[in-house]
Amino acid sequence: MDFKQIVSHCKEYGFIFQSSEIYDGLAAVYDYGPYGIELKNNIKTYWWKAMTQLNDNIVGIDSAIFMHPKTWKASGHVDAFNDPMIDNKDSNKRYRADVLVEDYMDKLDGKVDKEIKKAAKRFGESFDAEMYKETNPRVKGYLDKKASAGQRLAQAMTDGDMTALKGLIEELEIVCPVSGSRNWTEVRQFNLMFSTQLGNIAGEEGKLYLRPETAQGIFVNFLNVQKSTRQKVPFGIAQIGKAFRNEIVARQFIFRMREFEQMEMQFFVAPGTEMEWYNKWKENRIKWHKAVGTSDEKLRFHDHENLAHYANAAVDIQFEFPFGFKELEGIHSRTDFDLTQHQELSGKKLQYFDPERNENYVPYVVETSIGCDRMFLAMMSTYLMNETVPDAEGKDSTRMVFKIHPALAPVKVAVLPLLKNKEELTSKAAEVYKKLNLHFQTQYDEKDAIGRRYRRQDAIGTPFCVTIDFDTLEDGTVTLRDRDTLQQERISIDELVAKISPRVSMAGLLAKLED
Repeated sequence: MDFKQIVSHCKEYGFIFQSSEIYDGLAAVYDYGPYGIELKNNIKTYWWKAMTQLNDNIVGIDSAIFMHPKTWKASGHVDAFNDPMIDNKDSNKRYRADVLVEDYMDKLDGKVDKEIKKAAKRFGESFDAEMYKETNPRVKGYLDKKASAGQRLAQAMTDGDMTALKGLIEELEIVCPVSGSRNWTEVRQFNLMFSTQLGNIAGEEGKLYLRPETAQGIFVNFLNVQKSTRQKVPFGIAQIGKAFRNEIVARQFIFRMREFEQMEMQFFVAPGTEMEWYNKWKENRIKWHKAVGTSDEKLRFHDHENLAHYANAAVDIQFEFPFGFKELEGIHSRTDFDLTQHQELSGKKLQYFDPERNENYVPYVVETSIGCDRMFLAMMSTYLMNETVPDAEGKDSTRMVFKIHPALAPVKVAVLPLLKNKEELTSKAAEVYKKLNLHFQTQYDEKDAIGRRYRRQDAIGTPFCVTIDFDTLEDGTVTLRDRDTLQQERISIDELVAKISPRVSMAGLLAKLED
């Protein structure tokens, strides 16, 4: 599905709107519409239940957006939460310098993939892609260039060397995507936190920040949660909440926004066991993504070459969006950095007494962090499709259908009277709607021809449609239509709940994680 079509579909069908659109909008800020909020809430429910319901040693919190400013000093955000910014003098466009280099590396990947596909077609089943990468001079050249650029980028970012980063951009002859020129400014550091004032106090004393991540709210509550729930290490704390970042370049629809929602879990472990748990959570999280039907080809692990100041290991779960493989979720071994920093600056001990080791220690942390909005976009990118309808002609020969997993679908079932001007049909349909709506998110629709109503439900992802016709009045049966197969079957009204429930149940989705 073309990316522009996805964006257009989201607005037309009430998934996502531009924030403050009547005032020409606010850049990189979006509102979720009636179907968007249902889908988003279902994604959050799936994540929350997978974390807290399926794991006895993970509990949840909801910490405040505003936190004491020393929180962000301890975490390193005040001094080090920066992105390298660069401007093109001809286009007057602003970019993240590291992203320009990453895009250059992605283009090299694209060239490699193109060469491999051509070779695979030429050599057939005997083709060995890995050997081809090592032996073909052109492909090897692309890969060597990518490796060199990646290493130099990682070193410049680790050192905070903006001059080296500018030199790398110039050496790679990276051009502005808009102007096509290489007329760049110097690279500068740009802090991403939004600041505000506490009450009517002006100056540094009253300075507050909108949180740039939800994790710190978990760390400062570590002992509160551990003691009140009597948790033993290892245990985790989960949270879903808004975060705010003054992005240099916010683009690609809801992929990168200035106000976004994170689903994070911090897992506290004994020092020395963090890599074992890091690998376990890698397996756990990729399984979560695949359970909704996302294919192996759409997902991949990408190890960080440039580690954050708090991490000793980090990997991204990347998803193939319409604009390429990008980060969907991060899994990080954060060591004991956060708790130690907060302990030192606050003067309060943030230690755990381990009865098995008979010692006090500051736990290490393994983090999983996924962007809820990015997960939303991943689902749209994967399951919104144009499809040919068998045995149909003309306008009815194709349909736009959102084949999201039924448990995540915004609406689970639609009740449709065959005709809207027949009171006996509409009253019976209203009766069926009322019954189903106690069990599922149900929609009643009587406007337009039945075929157009089916198409409308397909477009928002409704797994089942129940049609009330004249036979219903005679024998109490309805037509149940399946979104994916388009098959229709006659079924008793009394059987509807039992028939639909297993398909749309969150329990069925969670069961896949227990296998």
